[in-house]
Amino acid sequence: MSRLLTACLGAALCLGWLLPCAAAQYPERGVRLIVPYPAGQTTDVIGREIGQQMAQELGQPFYVDNRAGAGGIIGMEAGKRAEADGYTLLVTASGPVGINPGLYDSLPYDVERDYEPVGLIAMVPLFLVVRSDFPADDVQGLIEHVRRHPGQLNYGSGGSGLTNHLTMEIFKSRTDLNMMHVPYRGATAALTGLIGGDVAVMFEAGPAIMPHVQSGALKILGVSTQEPSRAFPDAPPIGQAGVPGFAAQAWIVMLAPARTPAPVIERLNATLAKVLAQPAVQRKLSALGAETVSYTPAQTRAFIREEIGVWTRAVRLSNAKPG
Repeated sequence: MSRLLTACLGAALCLGWLLPCAAAQYPERGVRLIVPYPAGQTTDVIGREIGQQMAQELGQPFYVDNRAGAGGIIGMEAGKRAEADGYTLLVTASGPVGINPGLYDSLPYDVERDYEPVGLIAMVPLFLVVRSDFPADDVQGLIEHVRRHPGQLNYGSGGSGLTNHLTMEIFKSRTDLNMMHVPYRGATAALTGLIGGDVAVMFEAGPAIMPHVQSGALKILGVSTQEPSRAFPDAPPIGQAGVPGFAAQAWIVMLAPARTPAPVIERLNATLAKVLAQPAVQRKLSALGAETVSYTPAQTRAFIREEIGVWTRAVRLSNAKPG
């Protein structure tokens, strides 16, 4: 009878504290990381690194499932439809999460309703770059030059509605500049146009511009974040170099399907924070142009809500349409 009573008490305790019990045992099998980008893209590379490190911490494999296409919508929808048990997560970025809600008239997902934030992973600064022979060496010089030649200079981007396009539109609105947008099919083509003189200026992430800066083909006038970048520490934040209050950045975040148990989210967040604090991980992400950050789920939710507002206003400024 005592064994039966003990078993019943144990069952009652676990039923009464079901979610903590589940969290203590989680994960008991492999975890899928959906990445709404192709293999080799920055978010994919970072997702693989984070997954590998979290697997070591939690003792179960984390594997990447690339679901690219439609501006990230395919992967986001796959994450939304997954079981809310902690065994399917999303590693995604500012485009599908922060920009798409303002860019598309209709989406098959609602960022705030359909996902639970696990934590922010990294910020990705964008750099304001021009050709090395451009007749300005700083942000204020660029502004003055464009104002002397209204409507005569073009700026490039990797495509309509992308982060570097919308960041330039925010910059234009803050400085009252008149420049025309030339959208390309990707960052590589846009940088080729910049180096060739077809456009005068653009915003782009560190890894894409690094070889051209090192070769002397391009020069950096400023960085879009509020703090200097580790990749190019001499690049002044634009908000401190002539455009007060200016700040914009791409970012990478981990999400779970809505209704994933809170204790599971908390364990994932704690593990993610531990991984992001590792100097080796910070160095690897820095080499990819990303700067690690550590946010709680609540901080991540508030950040996403604010960013959706920022990018929705940028979309309206630019009249951008999905590329």
